[in-house]
Amino acid sequence: MEPASSGAFDALLKRGELIESTSEMTPEYLRELKHTLIVSGDTELISAPAYYLAAKKAPSVNAFMTGIAIIQDELAHAHIAFHILEELGESQEALIFKRDPKAFRYPYAFDVPLESWTELVVANAMYDQAGFCLLGDIHEQCSYGPWKRGLVKVMAEENFHLRNGRNWSKRISQAGGAAKDELQRAVDWMFPLTVEWFGLPDNLKQHSAQLDYRLKGLTNDQLRQQWLSTVVPFMESIGIQVPAHKENSHYALDYPFPCTFDAGEKRWDFKDPCTWDDVLGRWRARGPRNAEMVALFQESFSKFQVRT
Repeated sequence: MEPASSGAFDALLKRGELIESTSEMTPEYLRELKHTLIVSGDTELISAPAYYLAAKKAPSVNAFMTGIAIIQDELAHAHIAFHILEELGESQEALIFKRDPKAFRYPYAFDVPLESWTELVVANAMYDQAGFCLLGDIHEQCSYGPWKRGLVKVMAEENFHLRNGRNWSKRISQAGGAAKDELQRAVDWMFPLTVEWFGLPDNLKQHSAQLDYRLKGLTNDQLRQQWLSTVVPFMESIGIQVPAHKENSHYALDYPFPCTFDAGEKRWDFKDPCTWDDVLGRWRARGPRNAEMVALFQESFSKFQVRT
C-alpha cells in the first residue's frame, strides 16, 4: 500500500487524530516510530534478565514472587512493543533473538549488574520511575493508536513496580544500620545513572522528530526534571541522600553533568567531569553485563529451534 502524502499526513497530525495504519504514515514517520518502539521494547526486554539475576537473592519467598511478577510484566510490555513492530513489517524473531548484543538500544544502566535485592528495589524505585515518566509522556501524546492503547496496560503495571521499589526502600531505610548503608550505596551509583537515562541535554540535542510526530510531548530535560521532582523528595523523605536539590522551580544536580563512571567498581568520580562524547562512547561500547543478559534469552531460543 502506498504511504500517505506529506500534506495529508501533516493535516492529520495537526488535527490531533490518531494514526492507525501504515497507509496513513510517511516513510519518515514510520522510521521514527519504529526507532522509538525498538528502544522501548529493548528496555522492557532487557530488564527481565537484569531483574531476575537480582530477584534470586530476595529475602523471602513472597519477595521473590513479587520480583517474578514484575519480570513477567516487563516481558509482557516488551511483547507489546515487538508485536506492534511486527505489524509494521519487522521480524520479532530477528529483533529479539538474532541481533548482536551491542545493537540493542536500551539505557546503559541495565548493563551494570544488579547484584542484590536492595539494588533491585532501588531499580524499581528509580529505573521504573524513569520508564514511567517516558512512557507516561508517550501514552499521553502518542499519535499512533495501537501503541497508545497498548500503553494503558503498561502504565497500570509500572505503578505496581514503583510501589514495590518505594515500599522496600522505605522499609530498608527504616531498618537502619548496615541495611540502610547498603541502600545508600546503591542509590549513590544508580541515581546518576538514571539521571543520564533521559539522554543528551536539550542544548546539545538536535531538533527531535519525535516531538513533531507527537511520539512524545516533553523534551529530554523536561522529562529529567519530572523524574527528579519525584525521586529527590521521596529519597529525602526516607532519609537517603541524593546529589541534587531544589532550586527555585527546578531541581539542580550537585555534581558535574556528565562526569566519569567506573562501571566495574560502580563508582562515580564527581571530581572528574567528562564530555558527552565520552558518555556516548561508553553507551556505544555497552557495559559489563550486556552480552551475558542478551545471551540469557538468545541461547535459550537457539536450543529450542528445530534443527533441519
